[in-house]
Amino acid sequence: RAALEPPRGHRNIVTLYGVFTNHYSAHGPSRCLLLELLDISVSELLLHSSNQGCSMWMIQHCARDVLEALAFMHHTGYVHADLKPRNILWSAEEECFKLIDFGLSFKEGNQDVKYIQTDGYRAPEAELQNCLAQAGLQSETECTSAVDLWSLGIVLLEMFSGMKLKHTVQSQEWKTNSSAIIDRIFASEGVVNSAIPAYHLRDLIKSMLHCDQEKRASAEKALCSPFFSIPFAPHIEDLVMLPTPVLRLLNVLSDASLQCEEEYEDIVEDIRDECQKYGPVVSLLIPKENPGKGQVFVEYANAGDSKAAQKMLTGKIFDGKFVVATFYPLSAYKRGYLYQNLL
Repeated sequence: RAALEPPRGHRNIVTLYGVFTNHYSAHGPSRCLLLELLDISVSELLLHSSNQGCSMWMIQHCARDVLEALAFMHHTGYVHADLKPRNILWSAEEECFKLIDFGLSFKEGNQDVKYIQTDGYRAPEAELQNCLAQAGLQSETECTSAVDLWSLGIVLLEMFSGMKLKHTVQSQEWKTNSSAIIDRIFASEGVVNSAIPAYHLRDLIKSMLHCDQEKRASAEKALCSPFFSIPFAPHIEDLVMLPTPVLRLLNVLSDASLQCEEEYEDIVEDIRDECQKYGPVVSLLIPKENPGKGQVFVEYANAGDSKAAQKMLTGKIFDGKFVVATFYPLSAYKRGYLYQNLL
């Protein structure tokens, strides 16, 4: 099926480098896709969240990236049809989330796959269609791009709550009043206040989880949500989990080191020499004033070098202190935007 290949030309969709045939497979010749290597999946991020949920910055970043990918796909007439945490991966080089796995995707209005979507992320109309297909019957209503919005709504709800919701969304209570369950999940988190307006995310998720696919928000409409206008900052856990080409070193310089120019220059050279062991350093920044005072920002040529450096430098003793190494958003670094406080 042609739909096995990811749609080309969008930064939030995995890049296809080529296609080849493996003639030595035990099951006969098989068609193989050569795709770009990506990093951590949303499924892994959920595991690391320890049932606490992801930060609002990470949820916003993921939601925007996936919605932009879906808007592009849906505009070209394609439906992903298997959106779930394992199929959303982080790109360290491009600093964004990307969609992968188009094995169940189809052209809207020309669906050649009857059994679509994964259990727990399956829209009501897909559930009905799958049941009828198993019984050898034809569904009167075709699945549309709206099935992708349902799946994303569940993914975002899981990212916020930190819980797998498969049994919740299959319960009779959910089918009777899913809105009340969503309200309860948001109320239980204790973050609905003016500082973190989670209700914008709640309303966005509700717009994706209408049982009636005709009332479900499109990807383009969802991108207009006020949730995307809020300037969230990443938590330190985010910067440890999501690799980028920029490394940020904490607990390296004291105030005294910053004030003595000669000592400062020596330390900068020592840090540069140490960091260059893991790859070419494009730039190095150590602010002497807030924001970012005393933090060391090291930009590598690629994320692979940055990841190697983060692994080796974390816990290393420098000038009698244990180094803490996290990644840092390349886009923010390039703009000169330094987060002062990361919770």
